[in-house]
Amino acid sequence: MENNKITIHDIAKKLNINSSTVSRALNNSPRVTQKTKDKIIAAANEMGYQRNLLASSLRTSRTHTIGIIVPRISRHFFSSAIAGIEETAYEAGYHVFICQSLEQLEREQNLVNTLLANRVDGVMVSISMETENYDHFQGLKNRGVPLVFFDRHCDIPGYNTVLIDDFRAGFEATEHLIVQGCKNIAHLSGPQNVEIYKNRFKGYQKALEKYHIPFKEEMVFSSRLMEKDGAESAKSILALNTKVDGLFSANDVAAIGAMQYFKEKGIKIPHDIAIVGFSNEPISGIMEPSLTTIDQPGFEMGRLATNLLVSQIENKAKEIMKETIVLKPSLIERRSSIK
Repeated sequence: MENNKITIHDIAKKLNINSSTVSRALNNSPRVTQKTKDKIIAAANEMGYQRNLLASSLRTSRTHTIGIIVPRISRHFFSSAIAGIEETAYEAGYHVFICQSLEQLEREQNLVNTLLANRVDGVMVSISMETENYDHFQGLKNRGVPLVFFDRHCDIPGYNTVLIDDFRAGFEATEHLIVQGCKNIAHLSGPQNVEIYKNRFKGYQKALEKYHIPFKEEMVFSSRLMEKDGAESAKSILALNTKVDGLFSANDVAAIGAMQYFKEKGIKIPHDIAIVGFSNEPISGIMEPSLTTIDQPGFEMGRLATNLLVSQIENKAKEIMKETIVLKPSLIERRSSIK
């Protein structure tokens, strides 16, 4: 008999018990004693039985799978969030599909449709930099598929969200530079349609306001925050009439690009310009000089988002109060900003 043709009826026949008991045992039903379960599982393994997940999902209308969409798996923050999601989902009995939008709205929309076609029980999303249209998320809602946003979220009501206090983080990063004696602080910002970058920018503005430092539009450089964008912004900073002595970047990657450009041009960090990044990429600690940054608890964020999603999936019939969990940022002081 071929392994993949083994059915519960074959196991039942071998053990001389009825098929419904075998089915219950394999689904871990409390109606079957542990001793019988052990005997059935041992026989199933020995005979090479494999559950037909599709058939069982059609019966239960659950696939025990969760879809995750992140901008880039290569970013340390997202890979640590995925580790938190995967571990928590596994403990709850769910498998995970991981997809990356590569910061493209169209790709994100297609991924949502693919996950729907694969009948996932729920979806977790950190949106792309291009996402200004939210219709594809409405499609999930219309199909009754629970959705949780984490980190990069949409400012639309009715969804569970887990994020860091980006406003507070932007404020603390900028305040740290001011306390170090910086008077002219530039900001490398992400696209303002993305809530996290909008809030980090607002935090930067608020810190300037608190210390009576005038806000100057020409000190803000908006980009997709890649390394090359950081270098381009650094070039523009050096071309300004004002001598910039502080820089707050909305991510570490752009900060590192800027640092490399400044070093090539003989600008001393932190003596000439003090720099603070965001997200605590592993390279930040081993850079020369090491980069002051805001730590983002990715694993914890992934864990909390998964708990919210699983609770929504398992209590689908009940109307659950929508929740926003906001985690506290923490500034890691390193050599790039200490004057």
